[in-house]
Amino acid sequence: MQTLFYIGLIFVLGAFMKWISAKVGLLNVVGYLILGFLIGPSVLGIITHEFIEQTHIITDLSLSLIAVLVGANLKYNLIKEVWGKIVIVSLFETFFTFLFIFISFYVFFDFFSFGLSENNRLLIALLFGGLSAATAPATILAIIHELKAKGKFSSFLLSVVAADNAIALILFSFIVAFTSVMIGDFPCTGSTFFSVLWIIFLSVLLGAVGAIISELIDRIFIDEPSMKTTSTLGMIFIVYSLSEYWGLKPLFSSLVMGIVMANISNEFFLVKEEFDNHLKNIIFLLFFTLSAMHLDVSFLVSMPLVIVVYVLFRILGKVVGVWIGSKVSGCDDKHVQKYLGVALFPQAGIAIGLALSLQNTAGFEMVAPLVLNVIIATTLVHEFIGPLFTKHVLKKSGECDCDGS
Repeated sequence: MQTLFYIGLIFVLGAFMKWISAKVGLLNVVGYLILGFLIGPSVLGIITHEFIEQTHIITDLSLSLIAVLVGANLKYNLIKEVWGKIVIVSLFETFFTFLFIFISFYVFFDFFSFGLSENNRLLIALLFGGLSAATAPATILAIIHELKAKGKFSSFLLSVVAADNAIALILFSFIVAFTSVMIGDFPCTGSTFFSVLWIIFLSVLLGAVGAIISELIDRIFIDEPSMKTTSTLGMIFIVYSLSEYWGLKPLFSSLVMGIVMANISNEFFLVKEEFDNHLKNIIFLLFFTLSAMHLDVSFLVSMPLVIVVYVLFRILGKVVGVWIGSKVSGCDDKHVQKYLGVALFPQAGIAIGLALSLQNTAGFEMVAPLVLNVIIATTLVHEFIGPLFTKHVLKKSGECDCDGS
C-alpha cells in the first residue's frame, strides 16, 4: 500500500507543480526536480529512503524509453548530410570534457589530499572524467518536446546527445576495465580490453536484433497502430531487461535499438507520437522527481569545492570541445559553434546510473560512495541550471515556441 500511496502522491503533487511551473515560467523539468528535492528524505522527508530503493524498476523503465527515443534521432536520411560533423563534434566534445575533468580532479585531490593514496586519486580522476562525458538525454528531450522546438539546430543537438552518450558509455566501460586492473594490481592484457569490446558488441547485437524482431511483430498489426505501439514498448522493455540480466550495457542496447528501429521502420513515428500524447508527462514526472530524491543536502554543504570544480570544468570541456570539433569538421553553423556546448550542460540519469553501477562492482567499494555522492550533488546544479541554459539556447536558435514554459 505504501508504494502505491507514494506514487499517487507524486502524481497529485506533480500535477500541481506542473501548474505552478506554468504560472511562474519554469520548465516542467525544473518543477519536477524541485518537487522531488523538497519531498525527498533530505528536506521534508515525506518520501522515505525505503521507497526510493524500491523504484529502480521505474527508473529502468524510464531510461529504456528515453535511450530508445534519443537513439531514434540518429536517422540516416535526416542526418546523412551532417553525420560526419555530428561524429566529429561528439568525439571532440567528449574528449575535452574527459580531459578537463580528469586533469582538474587529479590536481584538486592532489592539492587537498583528503587522505587518498596516489592510486586512488588517479582512479577517482579517471572515473569522474568518464562520467562527465555523459549528457542528460531525458532533460534535453523533455525541453525540446516542451518548447516544441523543431529545426536543424534541434535535430543536430539531439543527434549529438545520442552520439555523445554512446561514446560516453563505451569510454566508461573501458575506464572501469582499466581501473579494475589498477585496483587488482595485475598487468593489463589484451584480453581485458577484448572482453570490454565483446560486451559492447553483444550489447549492440542485442539492440539491433530486438529492433528487427519488433519490426517483424509490427508487420502483423498492419491496421492496428495501438497494437504496434504496445508490442514495440514490450520489446523495448524486454531488450533492456535482457541486456541487464546478461551483464551487458542496457542503456547502450536501448540506444542502438532506437537507432535501428528509426532506420528500418517507416512507422516508428507512431511510437513517438504515442509517447508524446500519453506517456511523456508520466515518465518525465516520475523520472525527474525520483532522480531529485537522491540528492543529499549534507553532502552539498560538506564538499562544495568538489561540486564547483566538477560543474565548472565539465561545462568548459563541453564548450571548448564543441568549438574545436565544429572547426575541425567544417561545421560553419554559428549557433552550433557558440551555443551547442552550453546546451549540453544538463546531466542526470545516465551519469547517476553509471555511478550506481560502481556500487556493485568488485574493488570499487572505497571510492564508489564518493563518486556517487558527487554525481548526485552535481546533478542538482546541472538539472536546475542546465534546462535554463538549454531553453535559452533553443530560443536563440529561433526554432522553439518561446511562449513554452
